[in-house]
Formats: sequence, C-alpha cells, structure tokens
Amino acid sequence: MVGIEETGEQVRAKGRVRGRPRSFDRETALEKAIMAFWEHGYEATSVSDLTRVMGIGAPSLYAAFGDKQALFAEVVSEYGTRYGSFGDRALAEEPTARAAVARMLREAAAKYTEPGLPHGCLVVHAATNCSNPEVEASLRDRRNANIAAFEGRIRADIAAGELPADTDAAALARHTGAVIQGMSQQARDGARREELEALAEIAMAIWPRA
Repeated sequence: MVGIEETGEQVRAKGRVRGRPRSFDRETALEKAIMAFWEHGYEATSVSDLTRVMGIGAPSLYAAFGDKQALFAEVVSEYGTRYGSFGDRALAEEPTARAAVARMLREAAAKYTEPGLPHGCLVVHAATNCSNPEVEASLRDRRNANIAAFEGRIRADIAAGELPADTDAAALARHTGAVIQGMSQQARDGARREELEALAEIAMAIWPRA
C-alpha cells in the first residue's frame, strides 16, 4: 500500500539520478590516485587531496572506489601491475636466482629514478607514519612475500647446484630485500640511476658461486 503517491515529475527525476552516467574516466582518476599515494604515502594523503587531484567530488569517489582504505587497496594492486611488476618478471623469466636478482636490481635503479614519476617504491614508502594497522600490515605482507619469493628461487638454485649447498637462503633473500628497499629510499633522497646501478653491482658481488 502506498501512503503518498509520487508525481510523474518526481518519478522521472529519480530515474535521472539513478541512471546518470559517471561523469569522469575511472582509469584516469585511479592513475591520479596512484600518483598521490606514491608521492605522499597513505597517511599524508587526505580524501580532500584525492578529490582535488582526481578531479571528482567526495560522493563520486565513494561511489566509484569506496572509502580511502578501499581506494588505496586498489591503488596498490594497480601500482603492482603498472609500475612494480619488473621484479616478478625477472624471477619468472631468468634461469637462475642470481640472474633474476641482478636484473631486478638493475631495473629497480631505472624504475625508482624514472623522470616524471615519484621516486622509489610505493609499497616501501606508503606506510610511513601510517596509523592504520590494516594498511600497514597489508604493505608489510607484500614486502615479506617478495622476500619469500627470493628465498624460494634461491633454495631452488641450491637444489640444482647453481649455488653452494651451505648457502644461507633466508639470509641471502633478506639481504636482497634490504638492498631493494634501501635503493628505494635512496632514490627518494635523490640518488641518481647510475649511483643505484653501482650499488646493485656491489650487492651482487657478495653472492656465493657454485
């Protein structure tokens, strides 16, 4: 039973609101959000900062992406696809752990200092001073997953005789993680590509040989 009958104009108005197409390009807005979080981190990037750089209002942001934390989760995923996949490719395509890590560090030196983009790695820097434990934990889990992937490749090489049997796989993997995270921070601090490439060469010099 209807208590108050709606006029035809009210029904048409509601239909226009519900059926109104999105007035912005979602992919473009998401790319701008990636840049904002990459440059400033999670904590220092407010919703008002996001709406300003994305060129949309807060209602549109919430409707298209959810809240700030949900948007950030999508940003991290897209960052990994668009900008951070070089490490996964190196591990998948190179025949040995040594070759994969050497390639990854060389490419990190280029990616972390690429002109026109924020320097360093979003996953390393976005949780700086973060007061959201879920965001902090998700980024920490991603970094630890990378180290676990390094360790897996190193252990495979030990089993195949590519590395000495007494190689400490866990320590070598954590060393690799420390180097790439340190390169990210140094890129943020102004290190040039050539300087990071030299650092990568020194880092690889400690790898044991079969």
